[in-house]
Amino acid sequence: MPRFLGIDTSNYTTSVSVVDGGKVALNLKSPLKVREGQLGLRQSDAVFAHVSNLPTLMERLDASDSVKNYSAVGCAARPRDAESSYMPCFLAGVAAAHSAAAALGVPVFDFSHQAGHIAAAVWSSGGELFDCDRFLAFHVSGGTTELLLCDGHDFGCEIIGGTKDLNAGQAIDRIGVMMGLDFPCGPALEKLADDYLSALKIGKKPRNKPEISVDGTECNLSGLENIAARMKRNGEPDGKTALFAIDFIRDTLDRMTENALRQYPGLPLLYAGGVMSNRRIRGYFETKYNALFAEPEYSSDNAAGIALLTSRKWDKLNDKR
Repeated sequence: MPRFLGIDTSNYTTSVSVVDGGKVALNLKSPLKVREGQLGLRQSDAVFAHVSNLPTLMERLDASDSVKNYSAVGCAARPRDAESSYMPCFLAGVAAAHSAAAALGVPVFDFSHQAGHIAAAVWSSGGELFDCDRFLAFHVSGGTTELLLCDGHDFGCEIIGGTKDLNAGQAIDRIGVMMGLDFPCGPALEKLADDYLSALKIGKKPRNKPEISVDGTECNLSGLENIAARMKRNGEPDGKTALFAIDFIRDTLDRMTENALRQYPGLPLLYAGGVMSNRRIRGYFETKYNALFAEPEYSSDNAAGIALLTSRKWDKLNDKR
């Protein structure tokens, strides 16, 4: 049975994945280390970290995969499917994938990191959007806050909305670092909010009604950072600020979703990216829209989608023969 290897070297995670029989058999990740108090990595540091991580990760793959037989290799070669889309960190994965494919004597396929994210989310959510003509997908992370019109056949993604300034994950990380949390800050910020809610008196509910900034399917999120900084200066509990930040992002995405569905009524909804693994945000959209979500492991950066896309492309090429 054909098996496929995927490699993704995003700005914060080195990852490899194996797809066997159309299912993800292995999904290995190694996060890049960010120094305390820093908001991210320079591209040169990310490339160096990937080059350092890849040998160890490939050794883990060798130890975990007893079959070691691949029909094709895929990699994330660019952030998104656009002519000018480029980030140096992906060069490490491209080099590893092309070298592995040459050594194995098998084809290598290049995809975008974003298409991989969407493919992983589709598979993780049950696979019902594979080969769907059109669906709406929100890709919300530290590097991206975009609304996409997607094709479930070849996973082409057209940007039809998104942020005009800060990404949602950027806002979360900046607010978290301001509170002294370690980068990336999403899980710790979520815990602060959960603890604050748990500490409230029974029956008392937070009155978070943020003044969001949404114009059609586009939004502004920089105001959230300013409000959070003001709350910090005014001595508000960090948990209250964390909850406000999460609700601000949730309400912003909710308004964008409402506006998108007016333009594209009846299309399925998918949410992907690290921010969308937040339980408070996810629960709201699952209830209101019956939306599809990636499981947390496949919502953050991973190579599973790249391996799945490699499998699908190999199948199509061989079906034509």
